[in-house]
Amino acid sequence: MPIRKNVRKPLPARKRSQHKTLSIKMIVKRSAFIITGAVLMAVGLELFLVPNQVLDGGIVGISIILSYLTGWKLGFFIFTLNIPFFFVGYKQIGKTFALSTLLGISVLSLGTFLLHPVPVFTDDLLLATVFGGIILGMGVGIVIRYGGSLDGTEILAILFNKNSPFSVGEIIMFFNFFIFVLAGFVFEWDRAMYSAMTYFIAFKTIDIVIQGIDESKSAWIISDDHEDIGQAIIDRLGRGVTYLHGEGAYTGDGKKVIFCVITRLEEAKLKGIVEDIDPSAFLAVGSIAEVRGGRFKKRAIH
Repeated sequence: MPIRKNVRKPLPARKRSQHKTLSIKMIVKRSAFIITGAVLMAVGLELFLVPNQVLDGGIVGISIILSYLTGWKLGFFIFTLNIPFFFVGYKQIGKTFALSTLLGISVLSLGTFLLHPVPVFTDDLLLATVFGGIILGMGVGIVIRYGGSLDGTEILAILFNKNSPFSVGEIIMFFNFFIFVLAGFVFEWDRAMYSAMTYFIAFKTIDIVIQGIDESKSAWIISDDHEDIGQAIIDRLGRGVTYLHGEGAYTGDGKKVIFCVITRLEEAKLKGIVEDIDPSAFLAVGSIAEVRGGRFKKRAIH
């Protein structure tokens, strides 16, 4: 009697083609958003920041300084200086990230070439700083959200972080501080201060683009009135709650812990619910980068 082996049946041709089409759609979607983000960053640079001698941080900031000193095109320096980080990212982080980064940097470099002759939107330093920082932050945030990067500074910081006591964020901040000081000598010190303001605005905009305006929050509530609070959250916020079993380390008493996920816009209303029912309740609220599964859906507050 022949031995029967467990052989996985091949998928029908229709299902295989659907899976392949879905993968292509994902690639096209990712590429489209990365291109959009890179174009937005090019707009922020060429139509707002660079004509007013205001810098961004990282490799782009160094590229702006070199372009000003040599008279060469900004896109040339952005592409050339970032190429080594493409190979480092390929080895250290992965193929998908590296290719997404290469696409973003290529579009950004080409965008600065094409937009350079376009007249600037404003020569008001404050307006250029604010709107340039917002547009630049939107572009970078979109690219990061879809798995790419427009600057090799993050990769450099990750490598330094492995052999130093400093965090990635601290290394990037130090690197950008050096660039802004250098900008003060090359341009003027007020331009260096505007550049620091641009970096801060772009950083906050990136945060909003990645996490969304209605960023998700996790809430942990400990109260003897847990049933009343839980029911109020269900009725008034329309959110599901989970009761967890806890134990006080000091008293050894059993506690019910309420866990729920809300949006940032619902945070104030949740605090009001807890305050109304049990002013002495323990409440901890934290940010969540992503929520999947379950019945959680983001909705507007009425």
